[in-house]
Amino acid sequence: MMENEEIMTGDMLVETVENQLADGNPLVVKETLMRLMMTGTARDEAVQMIACALSIEVFDVMKNDGKFDLKRYRENLVALPDMHWEDDI
Repeated sequence: MMENEEIMTGDMLVETVENQLADGNPLVVKETLMRLMMTGTARDEAVQMIACALSIEVFDVMKNDGKFDLKRYRENLVALPDMHWEDDI
């Protein structure tokens, strides 16, 4: 059962990214997608990368009962395709 929940969470993150793209909010999500695609990254792969950056914020909010840190989310998006946070895992 846990495995299905993890897959759903990933799908939900991608859905959230797609909603952010459709809404144009935050704008940096759309800018990041365009930048990644202009450098040759496939759209699906770029959305997955953005979802990874989003997952950091979601995980932190859940783990620490904190607030969503838009500044850190933006910094992680700007760093893509480098996922420097993977070094911490």
